[in-house]
Amino acid sequence: MLRVRPVHFTSRIEPWKQFLTALGMVQTEDDGGWQVFDSASGRLALHGADAGSGQDGRTVFAVEVGDVAEFARRTNLSAQEDGAQEDSAQEDGAQEDRKQAAQLAELVTADHGEACRISAPDGFSFLADKALHGAQCADADPALAVAAVWYTAEPGAAIRTLLHVGARPRPVPDNDETADFTAKNGGVLLVRPASGPPRSGLGFEYDGGLEPLQERLTGAGFAASLTEEAFGSTLHVANPDAGSPNAPATLWISQRRPMG
Repeated sequence: MLRVRPVHFTSRIEPWKQFLTALGMVQTEDDGGWQVFDSASGRLALHGADAGSGQDGRTVFAVEVGDVAEFARRTNLSAQEDGAQEDSAQEDGAQEDRKQAAQLAELVTADHGEACRISAPDGFSFLADKALHGAQCADADPALAVAAVWYTAEPGAAIRTLLHVGARPRPVPDNDETADFTAKNGGVLLVRPASGPPRSGLGFEYDGGLEPLQERLTGAGFAASLTEEAFGSTLHVANPDAGSPNAPATLWISQRRPMG
């Protein structure tokens, strides 16, 4: 299994809980400083952070899997097979071998238990944790999905890494270096080209008109503005972490318009 579940660090747990509830997500785990909210597709974990700290307002790219060891084995096998195919097509595959080695999955012991760390050639890494519960909450808004974003100057490396972990490519409306993926058990993974070191981002998708969602959010006290963009509408909502140096001023929810 593979499910999108980024971790958001914040000193403003209560405003975030209010925001996620207004979005239509449902809380399914509560362990004080660790709280998990389900959407119909994907999850988001909130982790407490000290106000003004380097973590406050930061989102970490992460996924959930069923069996951590088996996930690591399959990821490594996929990367090795990919590397072997590249070597056979090149006279000298040494450089590609080094790139593929950097993509291998490693079992690690994190603060919360055993996990798998995936390291990509662009220097980005993320954790795959064991899911503590299975099916998505049936009470969540059925149109909402969690989107984890991987910003990188090497989108090709990110794309190959996500293919190795079992993410499913999704058509995109243009032919630039952006790439969209879905996870088998829920959520969206996005690769977006960007200068500088690789980093994580957080967003949401909505499969339906955004106006009712905008009304729901403003009714809950969150300023939300709607913009029309080239490939659909986007709702920009005031970030509960506004004021933190790590947090953007707004969060985005894009209208999902399937490619025909």
